[in-house]
Amino acid sequence: MKKLFFALAALAAVACTGADDYCEWVNPKIGTGAHGHVFVGANVPFGFVQLGPTSIPQQWDWTSGYHDSDSTVIGFSHTHLSGTGIGDLFDITVMPVTGPCRFERGREMDPESGAWSYADRTREITEPGYYSVPLMRWGVTAELTATSRVGLHRYTFPSSNNAALIIDLENGGCWDNLVDSGIDLTEADANGRIIAFGGHRYSSGWARDQKIFFWAEVSRPAVDTVMCGSKYMRFNLGDTRKGEKLLMKVALSPVSVEGARANMAAELPGWDFDETRAAARAAWNHELSKVRITTSSRDRKTVFYTAMYHSLIAPSLFCDVDMQYRGSDDKVRTGDFVNYTTFSLWDTYRAQMPLMTIIHPEKMNDIVSTMYHIYLEQGDLPVWHLMGNETDCMVGNPGLISFADAVVKGFRAGLTDQEIIDAMVATATTPDRGQNLRMNFGFIPADMYEESVANDMEYAIADAALANAAEALGYDDVSEEYLSRSLSYRNYWDQETQFMRGMRSDGTFTEPFNPLHSGRETDYTEGTAWQYLWLAPHDIEGLSGLFGSDEALLEKLDALFEAPSNVEGEDAPPDISGLIGQYAHGNEPSHHIIYIYSMLGQRDKAADRILQVCNEMYRNDVEGLAGNEDVGQMSAWYILSSLGFYQVEPASTRLWFGTPLWEKADVKVQGGTFRITAKGISDANCYINAVRLNGNPYELPYIDYKDIVAGGTLEFIMGKKKL
Repeated sequence: MKKLFFALAALAAVACTGADDYCEWVNPKIGTGAHGHVFVGANVPFGFVQLGPTSIPQQWDWTSGYHDSDSTVIGFSHTHLSGTGIGDLFDITVMPVTGPCRFERGREMDPESGAWSYADRTREITEPGYYSVPLMRWGVTAELTATSRVGLHRYTFPSSNNAALIIDLENGGCWDNLVDSGIDLTEADANGRIIAFGGHRYSSGWARDQKIFFWAEVSRPAVDTVMCGSKYMRFNLGDTRKGEKLLMKVALSPVSVEGARANMAAELPGWDFDETRAAARAAWNHELSKVRITTSSRDRKTVFYTAMYHSLIAPSLFCDVDMQYRGSDDKVRTGDFVNYTTFSLWDTYRAQMPLMTIIHPEKMNDIVSTMYHIYLEQGDLPVWHLMGNETDCMVGNPGLISFADAVVKGFRAGLTDQEIIDAMVATATTPDRGQNLRMNFGFIPADMYEESVANDMEYAIADAALANAAEALGYDDVSEEYLSRSLSYRNYWDQETQFMRGMRSDGTFTEPFNPLHSGRETDYTEGTAWQYLWLAPHDIEGLSGLFGSDEALLEKLDALFEAPSNVEGEDAPPDISGLIGQYAHGNEPSHHIIYIYSMLGQRDKAADRILQVCNEMYRNDVEGLAGNEDVGQMSAWYILSSLGFYQVEPASTRLWFGTPLWEKADVKVQGGTFRITAKGISDANCYINAVRLNGNPYELPYIDYKDIVAGGTLEFIMGKKKL
């Protein structure tokens, strides 16, 4: 592990100069304003550690710990979420100080409360693998970098006789409550002064039973330490000279203090901050360079590589260097695979996870193994898994969809066909979260379960994914059963209004009905009837049949984008954002809808809307995202769409054409390089007139996954004429 990490550092001199420094095109501040909720700080791709500033507010727009509108800092925490709609983590917070302070989170209206400080955002530096900001109250400049499991701090102090580090084990995420914490182990130098210590933090929040352990080492011993119960430590440094630099390393483990200590020994035994920063940057460049685009637009290039950056934050490591991890059943296990966490699957099954099968195939078998072992530990595949905990957040069986998608594409992690089928069927038949009602009634009755339409339609997509995976494995009887079950959504069809409506157990529709209404006690999840009408990506032919023809369905699709751009309801969720008519790009249920145009033979209309979304909903500024980043999904939509295709159907190998943004894109794949060119592309020539694959005319309206990962050349011939 250490050799690999610093081998990347050796490449940094090459990877971080000239045209190959893709980090130069990343703007981590995109999405830090409005409702983007993105993480800002230092980490490496898919790392356990996300080391960055945490602010005072514990409100919805601070779920990542950072917002552009606020410059308060309570300290630098070692775990953060990126783009989520719920807050958690912010574990093991460190704050450098140069005077007395209270042990509490602090309040902005009281400058003397807590250890918090305003940050000087005019001198803030944010780049992949590195973060720096001056703390105005304490006169300290903070610098942060990281390895996968270790955060490295460098603090430049002013002249002071009361310098210290505050270790805060109490203050976690927006809805996180401390259960237990403590400093469990200390290490002293020959003079008895503490130079290292380790401990734990147990909390209950979104992750109901989170356990995290740490080991910390400081480059200068403490004069003394002061504890405030088990929640805070003041690591007193005494006198500092102006410009004196102090280093601190903090390693994390899901298993034990000893595990954290071993992680540090393996990944960061030394103290070279600049070398570690260079290695982190090289790691980012290695991943960012998997897609190399050619374009004359600097802003679009920045948006693209920032999207790549955001897509690389999670899933994140959740195991020690010896492969030990904490399972969903709270048991410590040793795997023969790399264990991951932070699976925002209701969001990411749509684009982020399919994107990973293309550009991160080396991780997919480990992800399949992780999901399978979660099934063994908790009885079903993950829904929204966080730090070894099933949050059961959102609706449907999204983990089943991603698991099946990987299986269909050949990632089976050494599992037998029967093991795969058993895991999927067990998940699809678990009698909770509305599935018992669906199995009893054939649909989920609205009078017996909230958000019934959304739940059933998402379960139907998962059933279709299961059917596709079963077919790929040769289980035809299972495939037929679940393909039939995947049509349950048709029970909600109301011919009179031409929408999917909640149906009661007696077969009557819920009243009153308003297709613009959304709220907590409705038939839909974070959406309106307009958006959920299209949530049958596996059965577009059947959806067309409900309307009577493709022409009628297309007319309704046109109407979606022309409907009023407002959502009614006092408690309508803010997630319904990025509206074009009733198309809501800021939330995931809409993400496939534009490509229905392509599926129905009107790729020109798809191109128009794709370009509108790419230009209006993805911008190079702090408010450059139309909604929550949602752990990579918003960015993955842009990445795939900008290449010219998108996977609409669950567990499918078809990626439907839209319109490319780049003159050329070289995608690193299993078979080498998959080159995509757009001949004659310009603002006017934005429609695909013809396609060639490996030099041969290509007539299909989609590209198959196997043709992408084999490597080769896909050529789009662009023109003005709408086809």
